[in-house]
Amino acid sequence: MIDARTLSAILMITGAVHVAYGESPSYDPARLSFHVKFRDESSAYRVLAVPVLPNETLRFQVVDETGGRAFTAEAETGDLALTAPLSWEWVAPAEKGLHPVRIRTIGGEETMTLNVFVTVPTGEVREGYLNGYRIGDYFWAKPWDKLIYRAPPGLIEAAAGSETTHVSPHFTLGQFFCKQSGGYPKYLILRERLLRKLERILEATNAAGYRCDTFAVLSGYRTPWYNRSIGNVKYSRHVWGGAADIYIDESPNDGMMDDLNGDGAMDIHDAKVLYNIIDALYRRPWWEPLVGGLGRYRKTSAHGPFVHVDARGTRTRWGD
Repeated sequence: MIDARTLSAILMITGAVHVAYGESPSYDPARLSFHVKFRDESSAYRVLAVPVLPNETLRFQVVDETGGRAFTAEAETGDLALTAPLSWEWVAPAEKGLHPVRIRTIGGEETMTLNVFVTVPTGEVREGYLNGYRIGDYFWAKPWDKLIYRAPPGLIEAAAGSETTHVSPHFTLGQFFCKQSGGYPKYLILRERLLRKLERILEATNAAGYRCDTFAVLSGYRTPWYNRSIGNVKYSRHVWGGAADIYIDESPNDGMMDDLNGDGAMDIHDAKVLYNIIDALYRRPWWEPLVGGLGRYRKTSAHGPFVHVDARGTRTRWGD
């Protein structure tokens, strides 16, 4: 059963009707008037994390739909070169860590920051550990050789204090840390497409009248070791940095899903509100590159209700 507010949100998102929702003017989706294309991604967000290997070449191109504007790119590290009008290539330094690359409008006020993380190659994992942090073992492929399940090329190294580094406008690096015990440095994988998907979902959620500045992330990245220790499926997308278990935790901010449907209880019906907002996005043509898994989960003794989203590239559904 869908509550009235969620139904209205679905109708708005699918274009069935036009409804004013009283969206808080303080919410800003933080999208720019131009896109930057790199690899097989395209982002208009003011900030986005991009993992690369040491000395890897990152090629990117500005797409300016308004036309006629000039742009510049700058980086304090690595080697940056203009290769064609509105196109650059940047050779990452060998040094691991955060190396921002910024693209600006000349004479304008818009700046995109690619928070590029030079990763530690996965090949440096020794007997399941990397600098004392337990990773476990990656498997080369599923039986049918899907590329999305290949061993990842590198892991982001997170030092103490890096938790607040923005990986997209409304999400920070620390939200995606693996929940396993252990100090710093920590290591994780984080995919650009998941971040873009979460931002789109957050925007739709606010448009539906559920005001939130970010989602609480119950589980983001999981090392293979941790994923196995909690008994989760071997090929969970969490292990490849492409999944997040999310919920809205705004009022009150208590580590549990809010009472979204206003029935006085915090249960699976609140997860269904968020689930339905996300599911409605699948009717939008621009959502096609972001398709993936969508599941809803009940409250247990260990956690409240939540919604799983991932960017596996194929549509999959499950839940109570």
